Amino acid sequence: MTLLKNQWLLGVAVLLLLSMAACGDNDSDTGASGDNDSETESNEPVTLSLLVGNQTVLDGIEAVAAEIEELYNIKTDIELRPGGSEGDNLVKTRLATGDMTDLLAYNSGSLFKALNPEEYFVDLSGEEFTHNLEDVYTEAVSVGDAIYGIPSTSAAAGGLLYNRAVYEELGLEVPTTWDEFLENNDIISEAGITPVIASYRDTWTSQLLFLADYYNIHSVDPDFANNFTNNEAKIADTPLALRSFEKLQELLQRGHFNNEQSSTGYEDALAMLANGEAAHYPMHTFPLAEIRNTFPDEIENIGFFGLPGDDPDNHGITLWLPDGIYVNKDSEHAEEAKQWIEYFVSEEGLTTYMSVMQADGPYMVSGVDLPEDSYEAVKEMVPYIDEGKAAPALEFISPLKGPNLEQITVEVGLGMVTPEEAATNYDRDVERQAQQLNLEGWE
Repeated sequence: MTLLKNQWLLGVAVLLLLSMAACGDNDSDTGASGDNDSETESNEPVTLSLLVGNQTVLDGIEAVAAEIEELYNIKTDIELRPGGSEGDNLVKTRLATGDMTDLLAYNSGSLFKALNPEEYFVDLSGEEFTHNLEDVYTEAVSVGDAIYGIPSTSAAAGGLLYNRAVYEELGLEVPTTWDEFLENNDIISEAGITPVIASYRDTWTSQLLFLADYYNIHSVDPDFANNFTNNEAKIADTPLALRSFEKLQELLQRGHFNNEQSSTGYEDALAMLANGEAAHYPMHTFPLAEIRNTFPDEIENIGFFGLPGDDPDNHGITLWLPDGIYVNKDSEHAEEAKQWIEYFVSEEGLTTYMSVMQADGPYMVSGVDLPEDSYEAVKEMVPYIDEGKAAPALEFISPLKGPNLEQITVEVGLGMVTPEEAATNYDRDVERQAQQLNLEGWE
């Protein structure tokens, strides 16, 4: 019995030892499993949220975002916001309440700077990729020495769309001064072709000549925008600014506009330009896609040049700068967001973007060549950028743009008011707007 009892106790001890060993193995397996879980978690994709305007064409952004996900395991969740003042208010509210997305696509220039960027966005000035941004764009997304954004798309330019076939037929060269432009118009008129289109049925188009002339102010008086904003300069008292209204009057007086300006609309103007019924249309380059879609056989005949001033050595263009993409300072994934925008403006990212999006103008990243299939009008913009002869439109560097400008420019274009009267009226319009915005110096 004693022997059996000892054998039984030995068996129990062996079983206990085996059981403990098994438990140890299980603990070891559990630890390994935990390590695997940790590794799995580290490989989980990061999802960045991006807020963009609801009128944004998303093809380019989505194409680049897909590459970023494949390369870096960073997904992009795109949210849409309304445009106009409703969208502006939504952005301001979400910033103030801490409910902003990781990335924000929003205006560059004065509207962006009104958001108090230093409070809400990551300063990117220490990032190498910002050194590749064009200076004219960097200025629009900077406060002091801090740089906050990258361009979300290509720029557009304001000036004169022109029919290249008409110029070739008449042996004309692109004018570099206003007087040369008027001389070209005289030759065009003698050939039975309308020199310049006025499409005042759509009143917004009447202001493009005035707005596109801003390069000729900025290049001579770079402080004008700041003085204008601070109520230290008026259009009526600034000869260079008044000149923009005078140019409208001169075109009218010399008979360079089409007949029935008030009944001619934007769509009519594009058809007249594409078909060679008219030679010039004061406009920015945004309509190029519409011309291509409506008149595909004529798009190669559409060119572009900046609105001439008086100095042939200082012929430049006025730029409508692209929105910026900004990194939310309070984002939990700020580093990944910086990685996202770095790739977006890289050579690889832009190549992907351009493969699905045709540009309305040059990209605001130095060293980026436009694709061979770019619009001819866009190709003609590039030398201005390369030579540093470009300035952002006034609305990108000043919050002031009187709401009645398009009515005032129609009145000048139809001979209802003089340039001097128009300038005085516009100064009053701007004053009312400045007071509504509670800007300093306008009490």
